[in-house]
Amino acid sequence: MKHWLNVLLIVVGSFIYSVGLNAFIVGNHLAEGGFVGLSIIALYKLKIPLGISYFILNIPVLFLGWKFFGKAFIGKTLLGVIMVSVFTILTQHFSQPTNDRLLAALYGGVICGLGLGLIFRTGGTTGGSDILARIANHLYGFSMGRLLFAIDVVVITLVAIVIGKETAMYSLVALFVASRVVDFVIEGVSSSKAALIISDKWQEIANQIHEELGRGTTLLSGQGGFTGDEKQVIYCVISRNEIVHLQQLVHSLDEKAFVVLNEVHDVLGEGFTR
Repeated sequence: MKHWLNVLLIVVGSFIYSVGLNAFIVGNHLAEGGFVGLSIIALYKLKIPLGISYFILNIPVLFLGWKFFGKAFIGKTLLGVIMVSVFTILTQHFSQPTNDRLLAALYGGVICGLGLGLIFRTGGTTGGSDILARIANHLYGFSMGRLLFAIDVVVITLVAIVIGKETAMYSLVALFVASRVVDFVIEGVSSSKAALIISDKWQEIANQIHEELGRGTTLLSGQGGFTGDEKQVIYCVISRNEIVHLQQLVHSLDEKAFVVLNEVHDVLGEGFTR
């Protein structure tokens, strides 16, 4: 059942991504990063359909991915590449030209990011630079994030040279918005807070968290870097609307307690998402 749900998400995500590309990015003469950006340049300059050039560019990369990571990895990626190639051809007449290219970049970034987020959430990819980055990471230990960013910079620079600086600048806006939306889709809608509490009254604080907030806690062993004293560190995850309650609770028991709150996403477990 889960396998078919992943397949459905990849198909739906590819369709949404293709609509965003054709309706707002291509429809307003903007561009993208990675292999899609190269395909868009080929579309503008050589009139080669986006879906065809994108699929051709991915053939050698898919072969390399299969050679290095096997069939299990390449399955979802191949589906993503095929679906994006097909849907970009089927939706090529969905163009929504506008006089405001910044607005087009924002809308294009949101819709493309939503589609990519659904694909990435299944563990799939749309091929291209993602596979190249994974191979470089596998062989040389390079950071995937930095490699993907470097590839996007090279492609956007090429867009600036071949198509124009203004197009490149608006395209960067679309890329940034898309990346934020992808993070939002992958990490989940509900953001919670993880609290680290260091206090000599750790037992009383932990008990009150259990009783008043109904949240579980985990005790971590720590040591003061300056004093060398052994410390018990309380770790717990709370919802946003419990932040003030937790702060007041800790402060009432120990005014000198040290509390750190960190953003966490898509929390699974009792009291949170199942």
